[in-house]
Amino acid sequence: MAHKKGQGSSRNGRDSNPKYRGVKCGDGQYVHAGAIIVRQKGSTFRAGRNVGTGRDWTLFALIEGRVRFDTSGDRRRVRIEPQAEA
Repeated sequence: MAHKKGQGSSRNGRDSNPKYRGVKCGDGQYVHAGAIIVRQKGSTFRAGRNVGTGRDWTLFALIEGRVRFDTSGDRRRVRIEPQAEA
């Protein structure tokens, strides 16, 4: 009788939970205040006007308006353009 398990079963069995990162709102999309725009690891996208940054680098809208993605220089920025009053 073997006193050790097979090599395959004892070393496997670990798996991390999914983090659901990525862009959640597209360019030109209308968002409400507090809406999550990007979930990211590190500052891949920088917060522009009317966008806040969370402790885990999550970008979220501070006001209602349209999402705009800018690529100026070597940095990518996200900003919110306020909706014009009708």
